[in-house]
Amino acid sequence: MATDEQQTPTPATELPPDEVDTTSVQIVDVRTDEERAAAHIPGDVYIPLERLQEDAGTLDRERTVVFYCRGGDRSRAAAEAFRASGWDAYSVAGGLVAWAERGLPVEPEGAQVVQRSQLPPY
Repeated sequence: MATDEQQTPTPATELPPDEVDTTSVQIVDVRTDEERAAAHIPGDVYIPLERLQEDAGTLDRERTVVFYCRGGDRSRAAAEAFRASGWDAYSVAGGLVAWAERGLPVEPEGAQVVQRSQLPPY
C-alpha cells in the first residue's frame, strides 16, 4: 500500500544533481543565451537545444553525456532523444534550479539562475 511519504522514482534518464560527476561526463547546457549568461555549471559545453541535432557531432559518443536546462524538461527531452539514438545520455533531475539549491558550483561567482520568461500573448 502506498503512503504519502513515498517518493516518485527518478526516471531512468535523470540523475540527481549530487550524483553527476562533472569530471567524468560531458555536461551540456541546452538553455538560451540569456539563461547561459546568468549562470552555468563550470566545465560544461554550451549547445542550445535548437542546435543540438546539428552540433551533436562535437560531442564524444564514447562518453556519457548529461544535459541540463533550468528545470529539467528540455534536458530530459534531449536525453531521451540521444538515448533513442544509442547514446549513454541523462538529464540533471530538476535542472540548474535543483543544482544550485544543493549548493553545487555555478559560474560566474554570485550567479543567479534566470527565472522562466513569461510566454508571449496569444
